[in-house]
Amino acid sequence: MGTSRRTRLAAGYLPKGIRLLHEDTHILVVHKPAGLLTMGTLSDKTATVYAVLTDYVRKGNSKSRKRIFIVHRLDKDTSGILVFAKSGDMKRRLQEGWQDVEKRYMAVVHGVPKHASGIETCFLAENKAHVMYATDDPHNGKLSQTSWRVMQSRGDRSLLELRLLTGRKHQIRVHLSDMGHPILGDRIYGRHKDRRRGLALHAASLAFTHPASGERVTFEAEAPPTFMQLL
Repeated sequence: MGTSRRTRLAAGYLPKGIRLLHEDTHILVVHKPAGLLTMGTLSDKTATVYAVLTDYVRKGNSKSRKRIFIVHRLDKDTSGILVFAKSGDMKRRLQEGWQDVEKRYMAVVHGVPKHASGIETCFLAENKAHVMYATDDPHNGKLSQTSWRVMQSRGDRSLLELRLLTGRKHQIRVHLSDMGHPILGDRIYGRHKDRRRGLALHAASLAFTHPASGERVTFEAEAPPTFMQLL
């Protein structure tokens, strides 16, 4: 979806690193850099996209009651597209149709898959440490599916394009690790000797039906230049 002149001008008010891709009466769409939380946690209250955009819609007015609503999240070390709603009703409508959103990711992984493409399927469960793991027991986990294809390989690394067929916590990271091709820099599901800073995972595009207009919209964000440098 094209970026309007108004959006380009407004983007100048955002901190360096956050790009405003689209804004209308109902939603905000931004390109989040790696290393920035979507929203704060009890253990990490550093700068967040939520705080930045709240200040943006309030135009620096501390007395303003304007706010934004989180529709979905990206992990701190994942870059890419985030959608926020400008009202509670719009948040609800977006989340109700979120299973129909087309989500495309890119990742640089260890190794070269034996096949050019495939679909990874398993049930995902969460342990007491809040770490996800794959299981064959449908009573102990939720069905998860990720479609993937190899875009490029060089040496012992590959660039993959991934599409979420379901949306579970850490789904892509667990699936790729289970395949034997963990994402570079993944300190939870990756290789213990991988000391790379940052996670080589990028939310490249989102496509969905706008709840207000009924129009099918697509938003895209290029992967960081460092992605190709990893190959």
